[in-house]
Amino acid sequence: MLPAPAVFHFLWEVNSGPVKEGDSVRTLGSMQHQVVVQTTFVEPFDPIIGAQYIVLGEIEKAEGGDGVMAHARVLNCVDGVNLVLLQRGVNEQRSYFRERGESKGDAATAARPPAPL
Repeated sequence: MLPAPAVFHFLWEVNSGPVKEGDSVRTLGSMQHQVVVQTTFVEPFDPIIGAQYIVLGEIEKAEGGDGVMAHARVLNCVDGVNLVLLQRGVNEQRSYFRERGESKGDAATAARPPAPL
């Protein structure tokens, strides 16, 4: 069985939200919200100082207990991406998945035979 796909999480969700250790995530950093990224699995990695990257990887508690560390499996430079539009797109995707999940639940309820009297 394949692992669950990585869900896009904003850094404020990674640092203090519903993300648990070992979860697969997609995230990107900002000046206000930072995360430590271990790049062992993507070496040789030659970062562009000041560039923004989307990280796909697993979450682990950082040493010292403060914050989290992402073990990067994939790093993509996203300089020039409109982050406001990216956030809006992520929120729309979440809304779609929520609606789809609710409609599947409604369909399962409708398909269930009535309880005997």
